[in-house]
Amino acid sequence: MQVTETLNEGLKRKLSVTIPAADLVTRLDAKLQELKGQANIKGFRPGKVPTSYLKKVYGRSAMSEVMTDAINATVSETLDKREERAAAQPKVDLPEDQAVINEVLDGNADLAFVVEYEVLPPVELMDLKGVKLDKPVVEVTDEELDAEVNRVFAQNRGYTDKGDEGVVENGDRLGLSFVGKIDGKPFDGGTSDHAHLTVGSGEFIPGFEEQLIGVKKGGSKEVKVTFPADYQSEELAGKDAVFDVTVLHVDGPNTGELDDEFAKRLGVEDVAALRNAVKEQMEAALASMSRQHVKRQILDALDDGHKFDVPAQLVDAEFETIWSRVQHEVESHGRSFEDEGTTEEAAREQYRKIAERRVRLGLVVAEIGNKNDVNVTEEEHQQALIAEVRRFPGQEQQVYDYYRKNPQALAGLRAPVFENKVVDYVADLGEITDKKMTRAELAKLIQADEDEVPEEHHH
Repeated sequence: MQVTETLNEGLKRKLSVTIPAADLVTRLDAKLQELKGQANIKGFRPGKVPTSYLKKVYGRSAMSEVMTDAINATVSETLDKREERAAAQPKVDLPEDQAVINEVLDGNADLAFVVEYEVLPPVELMDLKGVKLDKPVVEVTDEELDAEVNRVFAQNRGYTDKGDEGVVENGDRLGLSFVGKIDGKPFDGGTSDHAHLTVGSGEFIPGFEEQLIGVKKGGSKEVKVTFPADYQSEELAGKDAVFDVTVLHVDGPNTGELDDEFAKRLGVEDVAALRNAVKEQMEAALASMSRQHVKRQILDALDDGHKFDVPAQLVDAEFETIWSRVQHEVESHGRSFEDEGTTEEAAREQYRKIAERRVRLGLVVAEIGNKNDVNVTEEEHQQALIAEVRRFPGQEQQVYDYYRKNPQALAGLRAPVFENKVVDYVADLGEITDKKMTRAELAKLIQADEDEVPEEHHH
């Protein structure tokens, strides 16, 4: 076997490979011997078919299988010898001239072909000790807890439709459709066919709910509001907006008190236990947001600390995945890139950078895991599967079966678990500073992270 390197540029490699005809013939004979035992040919007892006859009947098709096997084995051996790992399936170019191929198939000519591939780059890890991290710490205020407990109370004491003559009062639960506009143009996330709102809950922008008091079922109202200066989406912060709102239905709250009796109906001892349960839930949600922001800082630090070229094939594949999702979102919302204040060209460039970041981080995360024995246990893999199955109430069995039948999809559930374990490993080595902040400030941080680079799992 002859191997000549014809290109070695960055991560790209190109090799010319020749497998001698004699090797192919030896492999073909072994293949025919194998067939001899299996072939059922009229006029011959099983296992007694002469090789020359088999060659005549099966020669070419057996040789084309032998060729494929020989190419795969040769490519794999060559990469092992060169101590290289291909980033994706190497591309094999066979001679285009059919006459040349026929000569090879007949065992009269050497098989010459070209292999092209990109190698996975070596990853030199930065010093992971002492990465500086800010950990958001948000305490649930009594005011926020009261509001949440009242929301739970309002949601669970039930409502009764006020009928066609119903007029909106404070405390009512409304069904609304609306279109929000800034400078006369609808904005992203400002439109709904049927949203629910409890008047006085403060769920919507300040000033929105109060303006609906007195509107009758089926009635419309032009609601004018200003987004708060610290609103989590920067494009909307501080902007004036007008909402064309239609009241679809008005439901008045049923009478009842927020007392121990009510708490028992929800399956807890008393009001104190209810407050506790609600507080724990709020704290768990905040802890999860805080973890998300710390993870983001770690990924940013790893991105900053590792600058190396990544295989274009992997970036292309990652970009295609992201881009098809972006296009789908733009089309399904009936919007254009210009509406988003950008062009398709600029958007492509931005997402290409994101694809490159994801591929590089994927390689870095894998290397940290390998070097430091971070592994996903079978139990953790199972937990990830159970969590995924639970996301589809009523379809658990179908989802479970899907993963059982698709080993690749099942393996895909490992990636995010592995990534989170590596992130925890880096966090343990980091210098963490607690930063006290409000819930709104934390929400704004996470929104800013998302706006800068939409985060996803790296495979």
